[in-house]
Amino acid sequence: MRSLANTLALLKQFRTNQAAPRGESLLAPFEAFGSNPGELEARVHVPSTVVPRPALVVVLHGCTQTAATYDTGSGWSKLADDHGFVVLFPQQTRSNNANLCFNWFQPNDIARGRGEALSIYQMIVTAEARYGIDASRVYITGLSAGGAMANVMLATYPEVFAGGAIIAGLPYGTAYTIPQAFDRMRAHGMPDGKSLQNLLRSASKSKGPWPSISVWQGTQDTTVNSANADAIVEQWQGIHQTRASPRADQPRSRLERLVWVDADGTERLQLYRVKGMGHGTPIDVKSGYGRAGPYMLDVGISSTEEIARSFGILAPALNHASHGANIDVPAPISSSNGDSPRQAGPTDGIRRTIEDALRAAGLMR
Repeated sequence: MRSLANTLALLKQFRTNQAAPRGESLLAPFEAFGSNPGELEARVHVPSTVVPRPALVVVLHGCTQTAATYDTGSGWSKLADDHGFVVLFPQQTRSNNANLCFNWFQPNDIARGRGEALSIYQMIVTAEARYGIDASRVYITGLSAGGAMANVMLATYPEVFAGGAIIAGLPYGTAYTIPQAFDRMRAHGMPDGKSLQNLLRSASKSKGPWPSISVWQGTQDTTVNSANADAIVEQWQGIHQTRASPRADQPRSRLERLVWVDADGTERLQLYRVKGMGHGTPIDVKSGYGRAGPYMLDVGISSTEEIARSFGILAPALNHASHGANIDVPAPISSSNGDSPRQAGPTDGIRRTIEDALRAAGLMR
C-alpha cells in the first residue's frame, strides 16, 4: 500500500501536469465596472473557498499576452484557490495596442482619473464591493509593460494598495512617446534620482501611507535593461525615506534579495535579482504553480509564491517558511453555500491538496 506521502506526491504531480490543459482558463469575465475610459477588458477568479473579507491581487499581463495566458503561466489563480484570496486580471485590447501592451507611456493613460489607469481603478473599486474585499489588503503586480503599468497604479492611486510587485518593469513617468519608451527600456536618457522622485510625488496628492514595493529583475534581461529596476527602487526610496544601505539576503542560489527598511526597521522596498535570467516572470513548475512558456521562465523560483508571501496573503504555515513573519489568517469559509465558518485543523492542508487533485482529475466537484 502506498504511503500517504507518496500518494500526496503523485497527486501533486498529476495536478501540475493535468490540472489546467493548454487553452483552459480558470478566469471568468468581469464586466460592468464603470465608465471604463481606457476601454480595457477584465477577468477574475474567485475561489470556491475564500477567507472572510479576502485580499485582492490585481495582476497585469505583459505584451503579446492575455489575462488567461499570464494566469496559466504564473499560477496566480491556483495559488488563490489554495489560500482563499481573489485575483483580478485587467486585460488590454488590440484596438488600444496592437501588441496587447498596457500603454504605460501614454500621458492620457497614466494620469490619475484618466484612461487606462482610471479603468483599472474602477475595476478594483467594483471588485471590492462585489466580493467583500478587505480594502486594506489590495495588492498589484505585473510583468514588463504590465509591471510598468503596475507602477503607474501604485504612483497614481497609492492609497488603494498595501503593496505592489513590479517584474521587469520601468519607473513611473519617464516616457510619453513610443520612441521614449524604447529608450527607457534600454536605460537611455533615464532621469536622475531627484527627478524620478519628483515624478512619483506629483502623480497624486497622497501624503501616505505608501505601499510597500518589491522589484523583480533578471540579470540577463535584454528587453528591459536591469538599470530600470535600480531606478524604480531609487524612485520609491524618496517616498519611503529608507536607509541608504540595504540588507542583502540570498534565499536561493540564483536569487539575490536586497531589502531597504525605514526608520522603524520595517521593510519598505525589496529588490530581487535572478541571476542569469532573461526577460520574463520567474516561475517554478515543480511548485505546482505556473507553466513554462514565452516570458514565463522556469528558473526554479516561484515569484508568484514569493510575492504572495511578501504581501502576507499565504496561509500561516507557508508564510512562516521564508522571509516574513507568521501572519494570522481567518479560517476559510465556503462561498458556495450558507454553512457556518469552520475552524481550520491540522489536517486541512492534506485534505485540500487531495481535493484539489481530485477536482483536477474530474473525480470531485
